Amino acid sequence: MEIVTTIRHEVLTLPAAHLGPDNPLPALRPLDEMHRIEDRDKKDLPRDMARQIGYAPLHSLLPVPVRDGYDRDRAPRPLDALVIENDRLRATVLPGLGGRIASLVHKPTGRELLYANPVFQPANFALNGAWFSGGIEWNIGATGHTTLSCSPVHAARVPAPDGGEMLRLWEWERLRDLPFQVDLWLPDGSDFLYVGARIRNPHEKQVPTYWWSNIAVPEDCRVLAPAEEAYHFGYEQRLSRVPVPAYDGVDRTYPPNSTYAADYFYEVPEERRRWIAALDGDGHGLVQTSTDTLRGRKLFVWGRGPGGRSWQQWLTEPGTDGYCEIQAGLARTQLEHVRLEPESEVSWLEAYGPFEARRDGDWGAVLDEAEAGLEGVLPRADVDAAYAAWLPYADTDPGERLAAGSGWGALEVLRAGWKLPGTPFDESTLGEEQEPWLHLLRAGSFPEPPGSRPPGGTLVARHWRDMLETAPATGLTEYHLGVAQWHGGDRAQAVRSWERGLAQDGPSWPVLRCLAVADREERHPERAADRYTLAFDDLCREADEAEGEWTAAVAALGREAIEALLAVGRTADARSVWERLDPGTRARGRFRLIEAGLLLAEGRNEEARAVFDGGFEVADLREGDEVIGRLWARLTDEPLPQRYDFRMRPTP
Repeated sequence: MEIVTTIRHEVLTLPAAHLGPDNPLPALRPLDEMHRIEDRDKKDLPRDMARQIGYAPLHSLLPVPVRDGYDRDRAPRPLDALVIENDRLRATVLPGLGGRIASLVHKPTGRELLYANPVFQPANFALNGAWFSGGIEWNIGATGHTTLSCSPVHAARVPAPDGGEMLRLWEWERLRDLPFQVDLWLPDGSDFLYVGARIRNPHEKQVPTYWWSNIAVPEDCRVLAPAEEAYHFGYEQRLSRVPVPAYDGVDRTYPPNSTYAADYFYEVPEERRRWIAALDGDGHGLVQTSTDTLRGRKLFVWGRGPGGRSWQQWLTEPGTDGYCEIQAGLARTQLEHVRLEPESEVSWLEAYGPFEARRDGDWGAVLDEAEAGLEGVLPRADVDAAYAAWLPYADTDPGERLAAGSGWGALEVLRAGWKLPGTPFDESTLGEEQEPWLHLLRAGSFPEPPGSRPPGGTLVARHWRDMLETAPATGLTEYHLGVAQWHGGDRAQAVRSWERGLAQDGPSWPVLRCLAVADREERHPERAADRYTLAFDDLCREADEAEGEWTAAVAALGREAIEALLAVGRTADARSVWERLDPGTRARGRFRLIEAGLLLAEGRNEEARAVFDGGFEVADLREGDEVIGRLWARLTDEPLPQRYDFRMRPTP
């Protein structure tokens, strides 16, 4: 039989914003994550769900950097893509952006089965900042959008179970130190894209893991999933059990019926097939199904309120149709993490394809008809058989390399000597970021960075911390050691390491900034303000006329320093920091907002109001952050202008 599946390179040209530089300051503050609930909500939950919600929630982004250097200046820019297609489907994958499937087209009908975003616009929705909407994204790590949202992954050709080719994507997830892979293939003549996924735990200890496949689809649809109940989570941070399809007199399976952004985690009975579909008014759309390991199903809606509309326009082109997300995960809700036993793995198979069914009418009858229709086009037994056929190929060594990810996996494999068939992390992928840590591994000492530049990121896992503790003490070593100790919960020892670092040669601003954060966390705001002032002065001397990484460092530290100084009423010192920022930095939307707050603190209310009237866009506004509305309320009793309204919950 002739195999007609092909994999090829392609270049997409889209209106795209710049990603910009990462924030060079280590993320020492607690994780800003909206998806948490209070203990009072846990007592009525199923025992296993409550246990998994309480299991190893993420408290820190370390060792991953914050990505906040992006802007909103979109211009036509090329994006590398890999296209896998047969005679029925064409999937377009972005290996430089987390392996996202940007488009899935059913060729006989010409239908786009996903919401394919016409632009690339990062926003602050990933755990570490930059994230973009549309397509199918692979979320691994911890509750929230993966830190790999806008990062490259490895890609290669691999033999498929049917004798054709698969597209393999793989990377090292750094929050939990776990390798994973995603294999995509299209059997000849199939209307379904098969996705084999695997997460491995090579460690000799239990590790928490997390996975959700998020599928953006046009918002004007009805979402079907085999459930009579769901767990509702809104931005009031409450988790409650609600009936499906309707509660409070509204059928919530039609996304346009919701007012505010919300998650609906469907309670799929154990014996039911795992599937979810989104169908338009004519009953056409997309269905996703899987083997039973991928247990959870979810609907996310933005809502028709002003905040939801603002976010939709922010993430794409104003005037384009909106979208919602249907999702599938390892647990019933995204608040949970799953235990992965030592030296074990978890794997499953997903299938995505076109679907046609009656969507309107009695819920039970609609579900029964849809499930019967799904069984007719893709029997449940066929999905299980495809999974069994794929498993022997999961360890197959990749062939032609099509894209390169990071070198972090190669560094960890070198350190531990792990054998990870199917997902090789070659030494050739080691780069500049890994170089000092490779030196520490091989020579036992931490080298100074080449030339004059800010210190790079810190590795914080226990084995790297142990190496730092035995390395010769230098200012840079003490700095990195303190960051690792802080991450490990030993805050007192971290402070001692940073204080020792101050006595060493070299710039003092990195450790002064760390000590300032420690002071803020320990509620010593005046001392924190003093240290921020010293740190900023030292950084400005170090940076002088330099650009690039130094500009990003000055902007990041200046932002924190102004916040700390205003917190203790030192407006003159905050103004001094502001004046020393680069003019390009001061013109950014985030810093225009900071300027408005500074003017308000100085009693210059009319000038602060003028900043709002002049208009600004905070490119890195955080999901659920109401800072703009709070500042506006201090200025005036007028309603918050629509352009600044990104509130995702009812106004208190």
